[in-house]
Amino acid sequence: MGAVMNGRQFFALLSRLPASVWFEVVLGLIGFAILAVLGFAVIAGAAAAILCIILAFKAKAWFASLFGGGRGGPPARSRDRVIDVPYEVIERRDR
Repeated sequence: MGAVMNGRQFFALLSRLPASVWFEVVLGLIGFAILAVLGFAVIAGAAAAILCIILAFKAKAWFASLFGGGRGGPPARSRDRVIDVPYEVIERRDR
């Protein structure tokens, strides 16, 4: 059979590791936690900045419509010239 290790043997193996290994493991876990928190903070900060920019543009448009006066409705279309173009319907008869 292969080398199967139970929980007691695994903890005995871990207890024999030198203090420098444990120190590096603890520092690595602390570093990982700090990077995870900073990464989340950067993502949350970017999302908040984008949200503030969007809200600022919405507020600008709202103030412009509130104090800008009566340009309501869709913009007027310019119908200066209409061009009639002749066309020909081509039917496919090869079916």
